[in-house]
Amino acid sequence: MQDLLTKIEIKLNESIYIKDPNSSELGKRIVSGGVDLIAELGFEQFNFKKLGLHIASPEASIYRYFESKHKLLLYITSWYWGWMEYKLVFALANIASPEERLEIALNLLTADLNDTAEYPHINKVNLQRILTNEASKAYLCKEVDDENSHGVFLGYKQVVARISDIIHEINPDYAYPHMLISTVVEGAHHQRYFADHLPRLTDKIDDKNAIKEFYKELVLKAIQK
Repeated sequence: MQDLLTKIEIKLNESIYIKDPNSSELGKRIVSGGVDLIAELGFEQFNFKKLGLHIASPEASIYRYFESKHKLLLYITSWYWGWMEYKLVFALANIASPEERLEIALNLLTADLNDTAEYPHINKVNLQRILTNEASKAYLCKEVDDENSHGVFLGYKQVVARISDIIHEINPDYAYPHMLISTVVEGAHHQRYFADHLPRLTDKIDDKNAIKEFYKELVLKAIQK
């Protein structure tokens, strides 16, 4: 599966970028460097001047690909959701049991990322740090309605929809599948952030992925018939 995923090009909404970063080595360096630098500095302190110094390229060259750092953050978070959808599709293929598919999907949503060989130009540990610390800034903004009308958040929606469909297979009468899965996604990010910075707001259990176990328990109890 890993080899297949590596060969798949993740297509993103064209309104996010000016020039497709995947079309050149410089574009890939901009995304790769952006992931590393946003993870290191935080989104507020990040800017294209610092990114240009980081990747040894003029600041103006970055603006040929992205009109603002907000659009770069949209690209990074959208890429993550496109990647997650492919991982879901491959992980759930040929598994008949919806209960088993749901557990696999919840594991994917709540797992800690390792820097795997898939798409080596993007550091997955730093990518997860951005999803944990910065992802909500991609849509908690004044432009959200316009960007949503252009389909910018479709990847995130599709992941939530896929897992919501599994919940309806298990319990067709459950009324809140999208609310439940989006709560898992956002809550997992928040709990990971709390564990790193505000540990008294969460729970850590030795030798257990407490985030995964908590949300699996929450979902399974919520959808009981």
